[in-house]
Amino acid sequence: MYKVLTLNNIAVAGLRRFPRELYEVASELPNPDAIMLRSANIHDMEIPQSVAAVGRAGAGVNNIPVVAMSKRGIPVFNAPGANANAVKELAVAGLLIAARNICDAREYVRGLSGDGEALEKAVEAGKKRFVGFELPGRTLGVIGLGAIGVQVANVALSMGMKVVGFDPKITVRSAWQLSPGVQQVETLDHLFKRSDAVTVHVPLVDATRHLVSGDRLALMPDNGVLINFARGGVVDDAAAIEALDRGKLHAYICDFPTPELIAHPKVIALPHLGASTTEAEENCAIMVAENIREFLENGNIRSSVNFPEAIMPRGDAYRITIANANVPNMVGQISSRLGHAGLNIEDLLNKSKGELAYTLVDLAGPVSDETLESLRQIKGVLTLRNLGKPLS
Repeated sequence: MYKVLTLNNIAVAGLRRFPRELYEVASELPNPDAIMLRSANIHDMEIPQSVAAVGRAGAGVNNIPVVAMSKRGIPVFNAPGANANAVKELAVAGLLIAARNICDAREYVRGLSGDGEALEKAVEAGKKRFVGFELPGRTLGVIGLGAIGVQVANVALSMGMKVVGFDPKITVRSAWQLSPGVQQVETLDHLFKRSDAVTVHVPLVDATRHLVSGDRLALMPDNGVLINFARGGVVDDAAAIEALDRGKLHAYICDFPTPELIAHPKVIALPHLGASTTEAEENCAIMVAENIREFLENGNIRSSVNFPEAIMPRGDAYRITIANANVPNMVGQISSRLGHAGLNIEDLLNKSKGELAYTLVDLAGPVSDETLESLRQIKGVLTLRNLGKPLS
């Protein structure tokens, strides 16, 4: 029986992916095999030694100590792309809100009183006060052409906008999905110079912190629009406020309120609504639940932020999995010790990602405790799991 500890309310559609006859899933469990969470911050949490996997039902993993998990040989799973449509829709809504001054116009109407001719005059006055602009012909700059950025770029193009994109690490899959009408630029400076509006869709890491800086905002045409439904730290908020004050920016739409942003009349800050749809929450929960289950039962890794993708079809053999430091001769040492134990290797897969490597080994016979301990003693081995034969 596998145990999955949940630290947040996880969509039922995802929890249903864990068969009751094989899994115990609860918010309080001793010695869990996996932790599944959404927004819970576990940086200061004592992760039980029994934990073999951590999964977040979302894209970002800033609330998870990924480096510490890597040192322990624990894969961290997320759900890239599962919330892409939800964030895409909100980013497009942000464009429309800014272009047509929708929020300010609504607040204006909410403050009106009276009826008849007086109300009509006030409405007409507002009509003139909140004149907006149309999107066709204007240029949208999309920073990050992953699952979300590609969808935003394609929709903007279909709305008649010109679109430029920047992503030096665009994947083959994203490139295939990106409309040929989207022009990719080689530098961020080039993107800002050409863009009437900029939207960011990148994770928050050291390299992307304050990626949207004062210097880059200064390159934009006047009365630009900035949209951030990625992570708060990607934009230098102080620089954005300064750009709003001097008219460089017309509006800043974001999902990460701070006291300074809330107080500014040209900022529309939302309460982290990016993935807050029923569909996105279900999609994320389902993806992470399935990946956790595949790892626990078969050792396969898919959609991990710190481990390589490693998928080997499961036959009727005995399987062991080994997470280790990415150092020379690891596979040779593993094979040698298995051979010394008289075990025939039927299949083997070894993958690496940065400083980590992961090996799946299918064997003709069961592995003794003595051999397992011998493998664990290899310098650089972080974790070893003996999965035995398939459950079904």
